Amino acid sequence: MTEIFFVVLPGVLLLDLAGVAEAFRYAGQHGGDYLSHFVGPADSLTCSVGLEMCRIDPLPDKLPHGALVVLAGLTDAAEAKRDVRVQQTAEWLRAMWRDDLNVMTVCSGALLAASAGLLDGRRCTTHHTLIDQLRQRAPYAVVEESRVFVVDGPIATSAGITTGIDLALELISRRDGPRVALEVARTMVVWLRRDSGTPQLSPFLRYRNHFHPAVHRVQDAIAGDPARAWSLDELASVGCVSSRHLARLFKTHTGLRPVEFRQKMQLAQIEPLLARHDLSLERIAEAGGFGSARDMRRVWLQQHGEALHRNH
Repeated sequence: MTEIFFVVLPGVLLLDLAGVAEAFRYAGQHGGDYLSHFVGPADSLTCSVGLEMCRIDPLPDKLPHGALVVLAGLTDAAEAKRDVRVQQTAEWLRAMWRDDLNVMTVCSGALLAASAGLLDGRRCTTHHTLIDQLRQRAPYAVVEESRVFVVDGPIATSAGITTGIDLALELISRRDGPRVALEVARTMVVWLRRDSGTPQLSPFLRYRNHFHPAVHRVQDAIAGDPARAWSLDELASVGCVSSRHLARLFKTHTGLRPVEFRQKMQLAQIEPLLARHDLSLERIAEAGGFGSARDMRRVWLQQHGEALHRNH
């Protein structure tokens, strides 16, 4: 059995906490063996959405062998640093830490781990808006700024919010095998399981910070089938505008031409395949809708500014 200690602090981000807790609960239904505890410096507090949480157990005086401590994010990391209860928890973490324990952080939970000195000499990450704060609090850590999660020995850190679920699935897979992790993902309807190599700001999420419905419809169509050889006329039909008008709208609202957006989607689609050495570059290029491996290499160089290598 793995005992999990969820550290609950004032202003805890509810999804950071609940998403991970539910993942391990479902893992228990599919063959895993977990026992969850919810502990903190106060027996009641208010979480990020205003919900009062009570019956929180005190921080334990000792932790069992192999325990997993989960540090969820807080609504205001800068303000939380000045909270006496958060400071007490950092001191508790520092005192409790030993080699047979494991720590998982979600979002700004990494800052708490840093304050406790747990990240020194380790690779780690956090939410992209908190990278500079993490570097300041953990100057001896290797902070990776564009990763969904990072696992370095007993310390696992994630970017935050939904990425906590991704990291939980990774830990479940390591403890109980990929079948259990897959069953949990299916139960939670996590249709795209991201791995540690996935950048936080995916091309599927970028270039969408606008409100033009025609451009969104076209982006949805391209993202849904990047390998399709979309013509400008086809995309204009999807957007219910003329081809010339679509080209102007797309450039205005995304800064890209439709073909450039499609290329980014194509590269995002083939990037995970590059780690599969059972697939040739020609097969990968075909899966991404490129005319050839040479064409794929050319687009990669244009978009990334460096040559494509199989170790990507």
